[in-house]
Amino acid sequence: MSASFDDGKDASALRTIGEVSDALGIKQHVLRYWEQQFPMLKPLKRSGGRRYYRPEDVTLVETIDRLVNSEGYTLKGAKAAIREGKPQGRPPLAVQAGVAISVEQASGGDDIRRQLKSIRNRLAAALEA
Repeated sequence: MSASFDDGKDASALRTIGEVSDALGIKQHVLRYWEQQFPMLKPLKRSGGRRYYRPEDVTLVETIDRLVNSEGYTLKGAKAAIREGKPQGRPPLAVQAGVAISVEQASGGDDIRRQLKSIRNRLAAALEA
């Protein structure tokens, strides 16, 4: 996802929290909470406490959103991944668990059902162990 600002401003312009919220579809209170949880997210604050996000802040917000809401990271895990500089190196959770079903494999309903039953049996065996 890339922020799309249709306001005629230069790409390097500062953005208010409302503009960032609207462009990325993230509520303002979530952005404020992320500022508390991610010390590297520090938008400029002007008189009256108004926040102004620089382009690098917007990019960081996009990364946090992707890690937390798309890739299944916890806030703590996302923070660690960003600190280590490897936020895009983690495979999806289903692949990590060895449960990936490709589109080619999923062409028939019976095949999917058989794979899901196999997964269920493996999970049941793991719980019993």
